[in-house]
Amino acid sequence: MDINTIIGTALAFILVLVAMAVGPGGIGIFIHIPSATIVLGGTVAVTMMAFPLEELKALIKVMMVTAIRKQSTPTEEIERIVSYANLARKEGLLALETKLQSVDDAFFAKGIQLVIDGFGADTVRDIMELEAEWEKQRHETGRKILDQMGAFAPAFGMIGTLVGLVQMLQDLSDPSSIGIGMATALLTTLYGAVLANMICIPLAGKLDQISKQEVLLRSLMIEGIVAIQSGEKPQLIKEKLKGFLAPSMRETVEAS
Repeated sequence: MDINTIIGTALAFILVLVAMAVGPGGIGIFIHIPSATIVLGGTVAVTMMAFPLEELKALIKVMMVTAIRKQSTPTEEIERIVSYANLARKEGLLALETKLQSVDDAFFAKGIQLVIDGFGADTVRDIMELEAEWEKQRHETGRKILDQMGAFAPAFGMIGTLVGLVQMLQDLSDPSSIGIGMATALLTTLYGAVLANMICIPLAGKLDQISKQEVLLRSLMIEGIVAIQSGEKPQLIKEKLKGFLAPSMRETVEAS
């Protein structure tokens, strides 16, 4: 689980809610169902217009990835690949089958299965690179959806504010109601800003960062698995894969 995402989101909402609670009127004055309907409903509606249904169905899964998925580090992957290379060198490629049940990463497991099944190095590389590219495209689509929602939400906040102002200006006979009407109209702008800047845009940025890290890991895995299939020495594989690491991280791999 990505604890930073959970803590950051919770802290942001807590700070805003505390600021609302300690002010005059408390949190209750910030609750307005019509305003929330305009912002949430409008954002969802135009997002449905902008993207195919199949891509929208995957959005929740993509958002869950940004929040709860625990991603392995390049160092951990290098250690795993080297251990697999040692096993394959000592007992043969078929011995890797005993490791498959303990592999949580479907991408890595597929690559090892291709090696076990006897596919050539070029074939293994081609299949895994295609799989990695499609995975990258799925993440990119999810990021675009979240970015668009982050742009749509403030726009609908402004639309709701304008609707509220027009309704308020229809009757100026009671000056005491102008302040209340103005506050209600501005709530839609608040809702739009919260949805965009506390949910959609941060999640889009997180997904983009995860996607970049995953591209690195996938490339590392492909090189390692192809090297195992080719029968390269474990120490040579380790040295080759260390090229994916920053210099400060290479000492950690060497020590392990």
